Amino acid sequence: MNAEANPLSVEIRKDGVAVLTYDIPGESMNTLRADFIDLFVRAFEQVDKHPDVRAAVLVSGKKDGFIAGADVKMLEALATVEDARRMVQRGHEVMAKLAGSVKPVVAAIHGAALGGGFEVALACQGRVLSSAKSTVLGLPEVQLGLLPGLSGLQRLAALTSLQVALDFGLTGKNMRPEKAKKLGVADDVVPREILLEVACKLALRLANERASGKGKKKSKPDLQTLALEKNPLGRSVLFKKARETVQKKTGGHYPSPGKIIDVLEAFAGKGLEASQDVEARAFGELVKSEVSANLRSIFFATTALKKDTGVDSDAKARDIEKLGMLGAGLMGAGIAYVSIDKGIAVRLKDRDGASLGRGVKYVTDIYDDRVKKRQLTPRDKAQKLALLSTTTDYSGMRNTDLVIEAVFEDLDLKKRVVAEVEANCKPGVIFASNTSSIPIGRIAEGSKHPENVVGMHYFSPVHKMPLLEVIRTQQTADEVVATAVAVGKRQGKTVIVVNDGVGFYTSRLLGPYMNEASYILAEGAPIEFIDKAMTAWGWPVGPMTLVDEVGIDVAAHVGPIMLAAFGERLTPPATIDRLTSDGRKGRKNEKGFYLYGAAAKKKGKGKHVDETVYAALGLPVPKKSPVSVAEVQERCNLQFINEALHCYSEGILRSPRDGDIGAIFGLGFPPFLGGPFRYVDKLGARNVLERIRHYRDRFGIRFEPAPVLVEQAKSGKQFF
Repeated sequence: MNAEANPLSVEIRKDGVAVLTYDIPGESMNTLRADFIDLFVRAFEQVDKHPDVRAAVLVSGKKDGFIAGADVKMLEALATVEDARRMVQRGHEVMAKLAGSVKPVVAAIHGAALGGGFEVALACQGRVLSSAKSTVLGLPEVQLGLLPGLSGLQRLAALTSLQVALDFGLTGKNMRPEKAKKLGVADDVVPREILLEVACKLALRLANERASGKGKKKSKPDLQTLALEKNPLGRSVLFKKARETVQKKTGGHYPSPGKIIDVLEAFAGKGLEASQDVEARAFGELVKSEVSANLRSIFFATTALKKDTGVDSDAKARDIEKLGMLGAGLMGAGIAYVSIDKGIAVRLKDRDGASLGRGVKYVTDIYDDRVKKRQLTPRDKAQKLALLSTTTDYSGMRNTDLVIEAVFEDLDLKKRVVAEVEANCKPGVIFASNTSSIPIGRIAEGSKHPENVVGMHYFSPVHKMPLLEVIRTQQTADEVVATAVAVGKRQGKTVIVVNDGVGFYTSRLLGPYMNEASYILAEGAPIEFIDKAMTAWGWPVGPMTLVDEVGIDVAAHVGPIMLAAFGERLTPPATIDRLTSDGRKGRKNEKGFYLYGAAAKKKGKGKHVDETVYAALGLPVPKKSPVSVAEVQERCNLQFINEALHCYSEGILRSPRDGDIGAIFGLGFPPFLGGPFRYVDKLGARNVLERIRHYRDRFGIRFEPAPVLVEQAKSGKQFF
């Protein structure tokens, strides 16, 4: 076969091993496309029929990657549930040919083998992995609202256990090479340089064992596996517990985890063939479901953002190999961590040694945890920490091209800091502010070169939150924006670019959302009732918990700024001022809406409301809510969605795509709904407008509909 004409070429070595090289021309990574079934069938038939071939090795022709799953665009072309079911059934047929191959096939894996790529490897008779950090296995389909469609769940369970298959299937997490070897998924883990040779030797050994009738020995199951998985009662307990865990975690909003459990339960009780029927039907239903369509839209959006420079011109980003970080608090230390972790040297500055010590400890603790989990070696940790240095002045920052500040949210302080940076760093240095609410243009007033001032708004905790919001002013140069975007991507962030304004995009959305929750509280609804209503709808935490986490004092500081910028529409209730007068800052001083520390421990497990907060608010302790769950959900969510639409109307957002990604990745808007803009499309602009006007009639201007919503309702247009 010709490698250029065929993505799956076959080369027969002198030792009788056929090397099957999968290499899709013109693509940076391999995926399973619509034609993969025919390609694989032809290649396996050639291997089986060739008299000189004793065994085969499947390898990738890509520099750094095996097969990164199915081509998601292929799924979009499936018109019906039945089309999807038939595609899966054909996949089962080719995987059966691979698994039942007359001549053993070994997968030689370097780089990512995910989804369908991992399933192909599982159908092989052996697997050898490179020890490279880029080599990972996984079944991430659940993250797209789907399930593995090539019986990877069942083959993983057969190789390891039902518990392992449930764990990796339900979480979509990665499996590292050493873990794969420990579980028996990998036969060997070797340096990349000898990967192919070791895989060929394994393939020949398997061929010899098969010829002699010995075959591959399966390890004996441990006692726990025997108790839980090898008898009907134990399996019943295992799957019941899995369903309870899934329900608690997802709130029933995501159908794919339940379907994954169905497949494995059918496999355990009735065998592979019966489970494949369940799998094919479930895949068809899921691929055409609204939840999966929304999750796939997020996938496509994040993929597009990876290629987006953040500017419409051809301006090039500067190469940043060292940055200055002002402020060693949680945000500053977090930004320092995500930078050095990706090879960017950081000079961390704060006012004194004690502050710097706390910042360095924060970074070190994250690395210690990763070493403990065996994600890094102590040597890796030392190499990364060597990129971090500290100072109490500007020494060592003269050669930095980018300085990020994460100092206290005070405009005068930030103006002073930008002037100091320009005086002490090289000409043309980029100054980025991590402010969460102050307009970047106001900060740039303290600069002699406002074209070099940009916002880089990270989210806490920085090492866990995926979003970076880059804010440009009318004066910010394209090169500066492109550089901020490039640095964010290198730090592993999903980056959106928004135009300057009070609260930008993400912080601004929280204002009316949390205001509305506070109004509902003032009407007599219990704190936990409001939070539970919103988490039941799909939010990761409720608004009252969020205020405690962000800080009641921070909310009190931001509120007047929002009111001054947007007028009566963002008038907050008196709630926050009364709480700050009572000395409540939330979790940070263990005094907020909920109990913390020793007081919480006395109450036992779970979160407990601090009932003294009601007296501070001048409210009686409520017994029952005068507002229904449905109304709590609708009022808070409409405020959030309407504000997103206001931002789009005012040109803060570049696109509805960015609005959805910002809301989901930065604030926790439920991913299964696709984001506020997709949600409006689903409900219909006219219906959304009708509900907002209903509440405007009841509560006044705070429910003033965004102009773009009125336009969409009138024209019938959609955002997507």
